[in-house]
Amino acid sequence: MRLIGPDGKNVGVVTIKEALDIANDADLDLVEVAPNATPPVCRVIDYGKFTYERTKKDRESRKAQKKIEIKEIRLRPKTTAHHRGFKVRDARRWLGQGKKVKVRIRFRGREFDYPEIALEDLQEIAEELQDVSVIEQRPSVEGRSLLMVLAPSSEKDTK
Repeated sequence: MRLIGPDGKNVGVVTIKEALDIANDADLDLVEVAPNATPPVCRVIDYGKFTYERTKKDRESRKAQKKIEIKEIRLRPKTTAHHRGFKVRDARRWLGQGKKVKVRIRFRGREFDYPEIALEDLQEIAEELQDVSVIEQRPSVEGRSLLMVLAPSSEKDTK
């Protein structure tokens, strides 16, 4: 195995027994840090400090992640243009805040026999919002509804 000593310098390739002796002499632990490397890499460090630093690093990386919220507007094929305008205005506000928007058109009874009406509605909504969004998921049938996902357009596109 390749060993990194207690001072952080590369000791070289040594046997496991030699590595354990070096760790015992330094009163520290032998920790495998890269098991998939050839040869595997081990360090002579305090294991408690190692786990503390690793959890701290994980916490920092989780903070840096961007959490995207998904909002949804629900319509029906018989929804009037006026009512749809309210929903589109909400969707525009959410997209401006950086949230994704699901547009779902739910069918009841025999409305499912005419999906082209709902497809036209979804296309009109996408056209109304094309200045602030991009279509992330094209309209698709999901159960008894037609679903489309809009994502906010990136800042590069708006500039």
